[in-house]
Amino acid sequence: MTSSTTKKSIRPQAFTLIELLVVISIIAILASLAFPAIGGAMDSAKKAQAKNNAVQIASAVVAYETEYGKLPPISSSSSSSDVTGDVGSFFTAILGGSANNTNNPRSIVFIELPTYKKGKGGTNTSGEYLDPWGGTYSISLDYGYDNTITAGTNSTSLRKKVGVWNTNSSSKLSVNSWD
Repeated sequence: MTSSTTKKSIRPQAFTLIELLVVISIIAILASLAFPAIGGAMDSAKKAQAKNNAVQIASAVVAYETEYGKLPPISSSSSSSDVTGDVGSFFTAILGGSANNTNNPRSIVFIELPTYKKGKGGTNTSGEYLDPWGGTYSISLDYGYDNTITAGTNSTSLRKKVGVWNTNSSSKLSVNSWD
């Protein structure tokens, strides 16, 4: 009985350099396709945060008016009913906390303003309330008590007591409290 032996080529069980490079290039292509989607999702999240901030400011003003029967005062330096980034008597009135605050004698906190964080908004070191992109909020109040204000970047006439919008240079990043 003769036995014949055949030689089989033994191949190690590993990736070749070509296979590895192909896999890395496929992963790079997929990642490059995902980056614009991630950027769009981040902008949508910032826009939702800015809209939420605008609605919270408007709600705080309405709550202040319900409590005290008048709208919060604006800074004496402002001659109109618009408050742009103003943290004078307006935000002092709705922030509460101070026992000797003549515009909010009960020290009711109508809104809490966080410290500014990039992408989230908040108050900066000079006290301005900023949107997630670093722009300020503008506020229009109905001091004539006729339920009409002029608000927004296009000076829209609204049947509201308060309107809040951000002053962003890009129209696709602008938000307001009345939509």
